[in-house]
Amino acid sequence: MTQAPVTPRDTRRQHDREIVTLAVPAFGALVAEPLFVMADSAIVGHLGTAQLAGLGVASALLTTAVSVFVFLAYATTAAVARRVGAGDLPAAIRQGMDGIWLAILLGALVITVVLPTAPALVDLFGASHTAAPYATTYLRISALGIPAMLVVLASTGVLRGLQDTKTPLYVAVAGFVANAALNVGLVYGVGLGIAGSAWGTVIAQCGMAAVYLVVVVRGARRHGASLRPDSAGIRASAQAGAPLLVRTLSLRAILMIATAVAARLGDADIAAHQIALSLWSLLAFALDAIAIAGQAIIGRYLGADDAEGARQACRRMVEWGVAVGVVLGLVVVLARPVFLPLFTSDSAVKDVALPALVIVALSQPICGVVFVLDGVLMGAGDGPYLAKAMLVTLAIFTPAALLVPVLGGGLTALWAAMTLMMTVRMLTLWLRARSGRWLVTGATR
Repeated sequence: MTQAPVTPRDTRRQHDREIVTLAVPAFGALVAEPLFVMADSAIVGHLGTAQLAGLGVASALLTTAVSVFVFLAYATTAAVARRVGAGDLPAAIRQGMDGIWLAILLGALVITVVLPTAPALVDLFGASHTAAPYATTYLRISALGIPAMLVVLASTGVLRGLQDTKTPLYVAVAGFVANAALNVGLVYGVGLGIAGSAWGTVIAQCGMAAVYLVVVVRGARRHGASLRPDSAGIRASAQAGAPLLVRTLSLRAILMIATAVAARLGDADIAAHQIALSLWSLLAFALDAIAIAGQAIIGRYLGADDAEGARQACRRMVEWGVAVGVVLGLVVVLARPVFLPLFTSDSAVKDVALPALVIVALSQPICGVVFVLDGVLMGAGDGPYLAKAMLVTLAIFTPAALLVPVLGGGLTALWAAMTLMMTVRMLTLWLRARSGRWLVTGATR
């Protein structure tokens, strides 16, 4: 019997199924991560203002430290997915183990830096004399969990590369529940105060890391992959991650510059900026979920020597990114009257935030393209180009943002500069995607 030919519509449906299967659980896992900080804040907030302020400073430092190493997830996803596409599961898991060993080494290094410098770091972030002791206590204890946090990142990358985003979702949800329960028990039940919150987070993160390691080790034994550290493999993982580190640092610099400029505009503007940035970050989770699916799918296609399949998947994911961006933009516009009162009752802040949120809404289709193409190029292992593109974006955004206090326009102008930044990113990524130079096939790039 002759098999019916595969039509473009069939191909789109196949891509849609893959994207949904990977992106929906990834979105759940991404949303679960910030819930850790929210739970800690809700519990510690009842101890007092100084404790909550200390937690705010320490959490900002920890979030920055961990987010810098997000390349452990991204680079590992791409490398493992390529091996999966090539049909070599033992090598895929071996590649993932190299990323996990790198995470352990980097975590140990961060601990040696943070523990002795915790008071200085807290002072650098401007903690008050009443909040500083609490911030230092929380930071020093929580730093002990950084290796586990980095192992979670690398292990998540391994599973995503293996086309599994459900396990990270289950682990993230279980980790959130455990973290909340431990925090309540240690802070109030045992009476450890803010130190109990820090220990609860450390224990929860270590538990999550242990679950991931059990899953990966079982997979390694099942496929006969070595678990021993391999210096060449660890170096290769570090080299693959270095350009993504540059990309991440450039993006963090952009966000810090935007916040610094908003602070110079006045109290109402910085408050409104924080609201807009919080919403922008929340929307980014939905778009980043598609990007994560892109990393896994593109890596697999290229590993299977299917450049045309990778190109078609890229095209379909861009369509998804634009569509989701349009929907999110409409939601922001319609929900503004309901959303703003959740954060402030100050009419001055609302007046400043309203036009900024319109710009946030209008920029969402652009953000959709950016996040998707970012994920596609990460999946292709095109880190060096991503690093260069972000440096170009930083160079263009910086003077545009710094001119806002000089030329006027307030927060609306600043968010116009943010949209300019995303537009530059979109153009640089689109040019690369269109060139086809990222379509490098094979088990390794």
